[in-house]
Amino acid sequence: MSYTALYRKFRPGTFEDVKGQDHIVATLKNQIKADRIGHAYLFTGTRGTGKTTIAKIFAKAVNCESPVDGSPCGTCPTCLAIASGASMNVIEIDAASNNGVDNIREIVEEVSYSPAQGKYKVYIIDEVHMLSLGAFNALLKTLEEPPSYVIFILATTEVHKIPITILSRCQRYDFRRISIETITNRLRELMDTEQVQVEEKALRYVAKTADGSMRDALSLMDQCIAFHYGSELTYDKVLDVLGAVDTGVFSKMLRQVLDGDVAGCIAGLEEIVVQGREMVQFVTDFTWYLRNLLLIKTADSGEIENVMDISSDNLKRMKEEAEMADMEIIMRYIRVLSELTGQLRTTSQKRVLIEMTLIRLCRPQMEKGTDSLLDRIRVLEEKLENGNFTVPETVRTQQPDTPQEKVKRAELPKALPEEIKQVAGRWYDIVGNIGQPLKTYLKSARLSVEGENTLVMVVSDINAYDWINSPQHREELLNAISGMMQRDIEIQIRSADSDREMDEKYPDLAEFIHMEIEEEEE
Repeated sequence: MSYTALYRKFRPGTFEDVKGQDHIVATLKNQIKADRIGHAYLFTGTRGTGKTTIAKIFAKAVNCESPVDGSPCGTCPTCLAIASGASMNVIEIDAASNNGVDNIREIVEEVSYSPAQGKYKVYIIDEVHMLSLGAFNALLKTLEEPPSYVIFILATTEVHKIPITILSRCQRYDFRRISIETITNRLRELMDTEQVQVEEKALRYVAKTADGSMRDALSLMDQCIAFHYGSELTYDKVLDVLGAVDTGVFSKMLRQVLDGDVAGCIAGLEEIVVQGREMVQFVTDFTWYLRNLLLIKTADSGEIENVMDISSDNLKRMKEEAEMADMEIIMRYIRVLSELTGQLRTTSQKRVLIEMTLIRLCRPQMEKGTDSLLDRIRVLEEKLENGNFTVPETVRTQQPDTPQEKVKRAELPKALPEEIKQVAGRWYDIVGNIGQPLKTYLKSARLSVEGENTLVMVVSDINAYDWINSPQHREELLNAISGMMQRDIEIQIRSADSDREMDEKYPDLAEFIHMEIEEEEE
């Protein structure tokens, strides 16, 4: 016989087997016992929380020949037929693939026929939000006044997409995310049944990774067991299978960020990549780690252990780290990493983006916004306390009354080649067609001319220069220019040590653009 996945093998068959949805189970059982069964139900909640499972149990319970305390007996012919999928009284419909008006009209026509066996015909429409507007309208009247022997159960993960006219005709039940404790207890129970040895810490990590979904937890356990079949499933083995990182890595990474240790952060990320860890999962878990630090700083010490799912040793270490950073700085880190999580979904350069973000966290002085102001002040205060703050030689030797030497700005050639004029005139359009993060670097660059006829682009940030001048990004820039100008145009990339050097050596072609606009207006 073929292997059956854990989430299918251990799918609850009675209300008593359902975990984490006690408020819904109690209400439905009371309705059945009191014979106050509704005609339309809406089950909504995130994936894997038991919507379809409870719908099937409810369908068995209302048709069961000898229900026990509102729950199906599971042994009568009707229960056995429904469980095996052979019953004509329970009709499951996937709205994702049957979402047209004609599909719903077929249901409306079938509703007029009473059940051949049992009391009720139960229609379970999964992912009901996928129905078209016409299909919803076709269902509307039947849903409002169905025959006495028909029950509709609509299940969805996106209740906001369902028309209000449908919502107002249903009893709505919101399925909660299942707690880590409940999932852990269920996994332990099932692993004992399967005779699989698993560390408690491993179970809790799987439960946490499942994000409130019992089905996801069972699928992850299936994956971990298969990879290490026949041996004890330890915490480290679970991390290997799921591509996750131990919390000790996050602790080390945070301390390196606070110390401004860019090389250490990049080396730590390199180690994560070499180990084959999933980088998106690393960013997600690091954000969660910082969230726990934020809770430690804001919540009372007596309450925090109930909120956070960490060991006492880790809690002690994290309390120490919480004292190392202000709350506003931790919140900035969380915001930056949350933005990064969104960017990682749409980019192929995940590692480069993560490295750039780590540099941003280590070097708050690179940012000009108020969001990083407190972090920049913290860095300055630490330098002063440690005696590492040095004043540049030019500032120390300059007398207070000595007037600043006026910078002699480079001037544009009297006659610019037509090719350079065209590129300068369309430069903003060219940059606008380039993807991130290259576009951000190009916005801070200066378009200029070297000699009489050499088009150059100058940047004063060495990180930006290295990024733009890499073969891949240089080619992307050249393709964007040639695509806009409809011919190949060469451009040189230069770096300047300071804005002063840039002004002295490289005239700004933006001035040419402004002059052209003024001439056209005249």
